[in-house]
Amino acid sequence: MNLKYIILSVFLLQFITQDINAQNWSEFANTGYYAKANLELKLHSKTENRVVLMGNSITEGWVFMRPEFFENRDYINRGIGGQTTPQMLLRFRPDVVDLNPKVVLILAGTNDIAGNTGFTPLETIIGNIKSMAEIANANGIEVVISSILPAIEYLWKPGLNPAPKIISINKELKAYAKQNNFIYLDYFTAMVDDNDGLKVPDYTAADDLVHPNVAGYLVMEKLAEKAIETALSR
Repeated sequence: MNLKYIILSVFLLQFITQDINAQNWSEFANTGYYAKANLELKLHSKTENRVVLMGNSITEGWVFMRPEFFENRDYINRGIGGQTTPQMLLRFRPDVVDLNPKVVLILAGTNDIAGNTGFTPLETIIGNIKSMAEIANANGIEVVISSILPAIEYLWKPGLNPAPKIISINKELKAYAKQNNFIYLDYFTAMVDDNDGLKVPDYTAADDLVHPNVAGYLVMEKLAEKAIETALSR
């Protein structure tokens, strides 16, 4: 096999891999996942203090683990399990902007680090979260950017050692929020153990390590309520 053929083969392999990854996150962005619920909100609900919680399975699971948190409040859960930041970015307009909320709380990044839709550089993860924040801000929506929750292992993708990446992303998000007068919601500091993971069994189960248990969501709720109250008062 000559050198020219080897170079061409490598190029084609990279192109095909990138194309597959692109199809994965765009095809499964689930932009219509909440379409019916969104339509109902737009047709039958008027409010000045709507809050949209945008996220992945940690956000989606919240309403099932702690339905009380969403009762008698205008909190709209728009989490979809397994999603990465490019997928969230694709559905940000129908699931957030078009609902005309006062506040959006963005919790993202876990699945990007896990590689759910292929390798994503940290700069891209951060950039996608920034893009969501800037779209919201441009549409007059108050922005709350939350830290990624601590984790030392993703059991569905073993061996990744996510903790250093989580810490690095959170540091950048905190600085970005401060620079742009956004609210930074620090779940990480409140829930981390001595090994930079989510506390077991305090806030997650030993056979999970990523998703909060009821006690974990209670910690999150106290912090979220304070952040949302601040955002609504602006």
